[in-house]
Amino acid sequence: MILESAALPREGLNRPLITLSIMLATIMQTLDSTIANVALPHMRGSLSASLDQIGWVLTSYIVAAAIATPLTGWLCDRFGQRQVFLASVLGFTLASVWCGISTSLGEIVVARALQGVFGAALVPLSQTVLLDINPREKQGSAMALWGMGVMVGPIIGPTLGGWLTDTMGWRWVFFINVPVGIMAFTGIWRTFPRDAALRRMHFDMAGFISLSLAVGALQLFLDRGQQQNWFASVEIWVEVYIAGLASLYFLYHTWRTPVDRSFFDYRLILNRNYVTGLLFIFIVGLVLFASRALIPSMLQDLMGYTAAAAGWVTAPSGLGTMFAMLIVGRLVGKVDLRLLLAIGFGITAFSLWQMQGYSLVIGEGDVIWAGVWQGLGMGLVFVPLSTATFATLSPEMRANGTAIYSLVRNVGSSIGISLVETLLTRNTQISHAALSAHIDDSNPAFQNPAVASLYNPHDAMGQLLLNTEITRQATMIAYIDDFWLMLVMTLAVFPLLLIIRPPQRGTVVEQAVIVE
Repeated sequence: MILESAALPREGLNRPLITLSIMLATIMQTLDSTIANVALPHMRGSLSASLDQIGWVLTSYIVAAAIATPLTGWLCDRFGQRQVFLASVLGFTLASVWCGISTSLGEIVVARALQGVFGAALVPLSQTVLLDINPREKQGSAMALWGMGVMVGPIIGPTLGGWLTDTMGWRWVFFINVPVGIMAFTGIWRTFPRDAALRRMHFDMAGFISLSLAVGALQLFLDRGQQQNWFASVEIWVEVYIAGLASLYFLYHTWRTPVDRSFFDYRLILNRNYVTGLLFIFIVGLVLFASRALIPSMLQDLMGYTAAAAGWVTAPSGLGTMFAMLIVGRLVGKVDLRLLLAIGFGITAFSLWQMQGYSLVIGEGDVIWAGVWQGLGMGLVFVPLSTATFATLSPEMRANGTAIYSLVRNVGSSIGISLVETLLTRNTQISHAALSAHIDDSNPAFQNPAVASLYNPHDAMGQLLLNTEITRQATMIAYIDDFWLMLVMTLAVFPLLLIIRPPQRGTVVEQAVIVE
């Protein structure tokens, strides 16, 4: 029995095993977006790479995944969801093995790029499948499970990566994917229904190349901008021009190309809920992953935490996310989605308000509880947002829709991380200059003999200690400025809740034609 439709059949399926299998694949992929970060110093020594060169281990993965993500819809139409899923899991697992056995920088960069290519389809395709195999009344719970994999994976990645690196070596950051990949592949092979390769979509080569250039150049610009001092670098200007020109050509080409022959189904942007969902998930990606990048570095650079200790302190936020998703999955369909989103964004704003009150003398509890509140808020946002975004989208448009949804979330996170890191560097310099202007003999602090002897501005050692402390204080101020910015951006989305149209029961008639 083969389904001649974009949606999978719902009768006779082993939903628990299908869900478990695809969620294993999803968690494996999302973990790898952050798990390798803490292992970079160890890789650098082992592979004899410079600080600039080792960054390509992360960059190659991010850029390759961004380019390959929009292909998900066409691949499913061409080969079927089952075949794409199996190929993606197998390719990702083999690429992980190659990463683990790499002996040179070139090898691991190529292997990481292959990881990105094969893993790109896993997150959007898992979302599509969970929506397809579950009836409308259970899609909220399905999105809760999917959201756990997407959001918890990056949160626990640094903690798990630090533990594996310290106890077993950096290669196990990649080898850990092997048993997970084998279980996911076996589960999908045995339980996933065979679906037809419809081949209704024409492969738009010009659209794919222009979109790939635009997305790839944008990701390179965001990932390497701070490292290359932004627009002081020729490389950054080249990437900006490529991204801009490729984007303009893609928009022109898509506008002139019939929808049945276009790489991008522009009917998606005519759906109000879907477009609003893209805007919201962009903000979620920007706020969530930006704060995740800030907290560990703040703890390690300013407060003396080890990588493992910073990971354990930030990990409880994942528990908040899981708890919120378990609760909200049962509320979707019973409570207005806009109310759930408002509560979620409100709790997220509260957590960021707590973070902007951080100082150099905060305790572990302050970090843990703010993280838990943020996890609760984002968990309450993610599930109803996913449900509302796809509630009025027809099944045949889901594969394209989920791919763009994942792409926008990833671009949002890249922009957020680049933005806060750039502001952190610049605001540190500004605050350092402002604080230094008040350092002279007339400052009341120097009336204290202990302070005057330790931080003597007329002594070389005193100047060094004084500059170190001023830098710490200035950096803390810069972190607080970043938290304030994210708080303002979170509050700014509240008016957009009025745009979302609550889905009504039966708004989408999902039909499938079964042929023997």
